[in-house]
Amino acid sequence: MAEIIGAVTTSHVPSIGIAMDQGLTQDAYWKSLFDGYLPAKEFVRKLAPDVTIVVYNDHGLEIFLDRVPTFGVGAAAEYRSGDEGWGPRPIPPFEGDPEFSWHLIEHLVAQEFDVTMYQEMGVDHGFSVPMSIAFGGPAGEIEAWPTKVIPVMVNTIQFPLPQPARCFKLGQAIRKAVDAYPKDTRVLILGTGGMSHQLQGERAGFMKPPFDRMFLKNLVDDPIALTNIPLGEYMREAGHEGAELIMWLVARGALNAKVREAYQHYHVSASLTAAGLGCYVNA
Repeated sequence: MAEIIGAVTTSHVPSIGIAMDQGLTQDAYWKSLFDGYLPAKEFVRKLAPDVTIVVYNDHGLEIFLDRVPTFGVGAAAEYRSGDEGWGPRPIPPFEGDPEFSWHLIEHLVAQEFDVTMYQEMGVDHGFSVPMSIAFGGPAGEIEAWPTKVIPVMVNTIQFPLPQPARCFKLGQAIRKAVDAYPKDTRVLILGTGGMSHQLQGERAGFMKPPFDRMFLKNLVDDPIALTNIPLGEYMREAGHEGAELIMWLVARGALNAKVREAYQHYHVSASLTAAGLGCYVNA
């Protein structure tokens, strides 16, 4: 039987990927952030997942504002890094698991999550940066990914966004689907995005560490309280892009009611973003 063996939640700032690819991770600006990732890499290495479900949002690579699915699941055999303006990242392609993907899709639809199915798709920094953080070497470098992947896409770009409670329930539905998969498979779920930041408007550069700290604490102690925070409050307290934290709730919903935090890292700022990371196992 398949099993969710843990979760990692992390910010997916695009410049983190650029710092990796350009060999800047030990420069003064980046060093403390990347040094803080090292225990998370060891956590993931010891878990040794066969499949990683990556919960992320597309930033205009595959999804445009004229048609935005609320939730989507990749079912491709391979996913490649897309060009977001700096060229595709110099990383290996990600190997998919179509059989597991279709199992996940079928079970999510059976649980009344009408997901969009992607049999071909590229992935942007929202996907590739967290994968490099979790599975790359000390500076994010990697020759081959040690895990297959299943992308789970969440709309955090175009209103209306899915509600926090709905995202948590999606995580619970993913957990049920994984538990029903008959092959022995170790599954990591990776929730991405956030933390507090806003990149445009009068509040460009906004960050709020007290809100982030509250979120990190309640992600362990009281995730239901986080699902009861209105989306407007997420944006008010964590900035417009802070709404990406709903994707962390998907990862948390896939875990047990009680979890243990194995590691936490929080850094302000990474390119005007409060960058957080958490590693969790079921209690």
